[in-house]
Amino acid sequence: MAEAQLLTDGDGAGAGAGRAPTVEAPVVTDDLPAYEEPPARNGGGRPRRPAPPRRRHPGRIVALLVLAAVVAGIAWFANSLFQPFKGDGQGHVRVVIPQGASLGEIGDLLEEKGVVSSSSFFQLRTRIAGRSGNLKPGSYDLQRDMRYTDVLDELERGLPPNVVSVGIPEGLSRREIAPLVRGKLPGNYVRASRRSRVLNPRHFKAPRGASLEGFLFPATYELKKGVPVKRLVNKQLETFKEKFDGVDLRYARRKNLTPYDVLIIASLVEREVAVPKERRLVASVIYNRLHQDIRLDIDATVRFVTGNWKRPLRVSELQNPSPYNTRVHNGLPPGPIGNPGLASIRAAAHPAKTDYLFYVLKPGTCNEHAFSATDAEFQRDVDAYNRARDKLGGKSPIKC
Repeated sequence: MAEAQLLTDGDGAGAGAGRAPTVEAPVVTDDLPAYEEPPARNGGGRPRRPAPPRRRHPGRIVALLVLAAVVAGIAWFANSLFQPFKGDGQGHVRVVIPQGASLGEIGDLLEEKGVVSSSSFFQLRTRIAGRSGNLKPGSYDLQRDMRYTDVLDELERGLPPNVVSVGIPEGLSRREIAPLVRGKLPGNYVRASRRSRVLNPRHFKAPRGASLEGFLFPATYELKKGVPVKRLVNKQLETFKEKFDGVDLRYARRKNLTPYDVLIIASLVEREVAVPKERRLVASVIYNRLHQDIRLDIDATVRFVTGNWKRPLRVSELQNPSPYNTRVHNGLPPGPIGNPGLASIRAAAHPAKTDYLFYVLKPGTCNEHAFSATDAEFQRDVDAYNRARDKLGGKSPIKC
C-alpha cells in the first residue's frame, strides 16, 4: 500500500490586527437628529476585529484515515482467509494430489487448477485449523473457486474405501513401475504390460515384437480394489492414445522420424532432464547428433540395460554390448527406455533449433546443464564440472 503523503496547513494566524479606530461620541440634543456613523472610506461598515483563526486538527484526520485503512485491511484479510461470503464453486476440474505431497505443493496445485484463489491463504487457513496432517493423496473431482473449508473436507475424506490410487511418475520403465503396483492390484505388471488388445505398437511404426514400453502413460489412476493389474495397463494405454493424438508430428516426419522414433527420443529426454525448460534443448542435441551420425552417448540407456539407476556406472557396464547401449552403438536404441510424459513427447516431436551437440551438468545449480556446439566448448564445461567436484572432495557439485 502506498504511504499517504500528509499535507499540513499553516498556523492560520497572521500579525495582530490592532485596535479599531475610536470615534468621539457626539452630543445628542433634542433639536438635532440622532448620530449616524459615517460610512467607512472603503464602503464597509464599522471596522471589525478579525475573527479568530479556525482551528484545524491534521493529526486527528490522519489518525482517522490510518484507522480506516487498518480496519479495511483487517476486513480484507479476514474475508480472504475465512471466506464468509464465498459461494459453492463452479465448474469441475480434476486435481491429482501425489503421494507424499507437502502442504505447499498441494496449495500450488489447487491454485494452478483454479480450485482456490491463493495457495498462501489456503496453507494459512489449513494450519490455523490444524488440518495440515490429514490431507490424503488421490485424484479428486473438485470445483473451481471453492471455499477453503470445502476443499479441506474433500481432501480429508480421501478416496472411497473400495478404491485404490496408483501414482506412476514420468519416465519410469515397466520394471520400475512394477514395485509401485505390487500389493495394490493383483497380477504381474511386467507380464501384463507386454501385450494388450487396447494398443498395437505396430500402428506407431514399432518393430514386430515390440513391447508396450513407452506407451504406458504416467499419471495417477484410480481403480476398484481387486481388479486385475491388466485393467491399469489398459487405462494407461487409453490415456496414451488420447494424449499422443494431440501431438504435432509434422516436424519429426520432415526429419524422417516415425512416431515410434519420437517416443524413443521422448524417453531419453525424460531421463536426462530435470529442469523443464531444457527438454527441447536436449531433444535438439539428440536430433543434431543423429543428423551428423554422432553416437548419442546417453548414460540413461546403459542404466536401462543394466537396471542400475542409482549407483555410479562401472566401466564394464558402459561397455555392455546391448543394442540399447548408445555408448557403444550409433543411432537410437531399438525402443523406449521408459514411459515419458506429454511434455517430453512434445519436445521430442518439435525440438529447439540449435547447433548444440553436447551438454554436461553445470556445477552450482540444481541439475541444470551447460550446452555447447563444439568439442572445445564441451571440454571447457567438463573441466569446470571436474574442478568443482574436486574442490568438494569428489562429491557432486550440484546444489538442490
